[in-house]
Amino acid sequence: MESPLFKAMTEDGFLAVCSEAKGLVTLKHSTTPFLKVEPFLPGHYEVLDLKPNGKVASVEMVKYHHCRDEPLHALYDNVDKLFPGFEIETVKNNLRILFNNAVKKRLMTDRRIGCLLSGGLDSSLVAATLLKQLKEAQVQYPLQTFAIGMEDSPDLLAARKVANHIGSEHYEVLFNSEEGIQALDEVIFSLETYDITTVRASVGMYLISKYIRKNTDNVVIFSGEGSDELTQGYIYFHKAPSPEEAEEESERLLRELYLFDVLRADRTTAAHGLELRVPFLDHRFSSYYLSLPPEMRTPKNGIEKHLLRETFEESNLIPKEILWRPKEAFSDGITSVKNSWFKILQEYVEHQVDDAMMANAAQKFPFNTPKTKEGYYYRQIFERHYPGRADWLSHYWMPKWINATDPSARTLTHYKSAAKA
Repeated sequence: MESPLFKAMTEDGFLAVCSEAKGLVTLKHSTTPFLKVEPFLPGHYEVLDLKPNGKVASVEMVKYHHCRDEPLHALYDNVDKLFPGFEIETVKNNLRILFNNAVKKRLMTDRRIGCLLSGGLDSSLVAATLLKQLKEAQVQYPLQTFAIGMEDSPDLLAARKVANHIGSEHYEVLFNSEEGIQALDEVIFSLETYDITTVRASVGMYLISKYIRKNTDNVVIFSGEGSDELTQGYIYFHKAPSPEEAEEESERLLRELYLFDVLRADRTTAAHGLELRVPFLDHRFSSYYLSLPPEMRTPKNGIEKHLLRETFEESNLIPKEILWRPKEAFSDGITSVKNSWFKILQEYVEHQVDDAMMANAAQKFPFNTPKTKEGYYYRQIFERHYPGRADWLSHYWMPKWINATDPSARTLTHYKSAAKA
């Protein structure tokens, strides 16, 4: 999986690059007590002038890749020939070919492969395809799948159905409110961000990664990250004014993955020595999906990711009820509908941050000022670990086209109506 990258350069021209910002923050330099550390933009390379004394000067930053660009290696790989045109059956066939290949090419490893399984559409398709590919490759061990949640979690129930259907060796990790809250400090330190929805969603992934590392010999872990951004899976896409604006938003989300979902997935797994692999972000698969007409990729009949679901309708890879299961945000699905994870967190934070602290928030945190007590609490933890580094996050993740005050899917009208159905 591609990891977010950071760089640090001193005023007098010494350069350092690291996949984790914390590796740069702790560097000491005799002439620069405070190193400027910033994210290195994905899809770019930087031309540097290396001086005889070992110092460098930036010459130019060049963008070499866009998520719509088909990778150059497409000319040479062994993927079955794709069929031209945008007839629905042609598109579905091409998507199946490319997705199978995206999983297959990621089997290269001499370490044991496992898979995260939330019971949602994306992780279920990955797990089912992965198990099929492992059998074809005659791998000698069973595929182990992993789900996490609190009691009455819809994700646990759905993941169990998928595991029974595909025949994986399935493990369920239970955690309670106290364990989740206690993990917040470690999670924010590992993430290097204070974005609200990223922190919420990371707790479950951090705890399940910890379990996998401690209790199994799986090292390479497959997951369904990237699909929501690519296939317009977020519930607010139902409110997109037009297919073209939905397309634009999808590409924006993909460009910003290094700030949010890829950051979460990479940091929470890497913190426990795991290597994550994400087939939905395969360059051939994603560039083909983005080449399709905008109107093909929008929600249909009130169902997001309709094209992806339709593509695997006849495959029997996963149960039909899972194939057409409505979107459930990971941070919400791990808890019961009656008591969402975001509500548990907000109730806890209510006793940690008072009104006086919120009244002074703009003065204390002038950049990306937290608007809620939960946001304030996360920011405090972040500043304790990374003082003065708030600009690593340019903006908070928030749904578009609606008057949302919270990033949780369960606060959206569409979700509430779907939950009652």
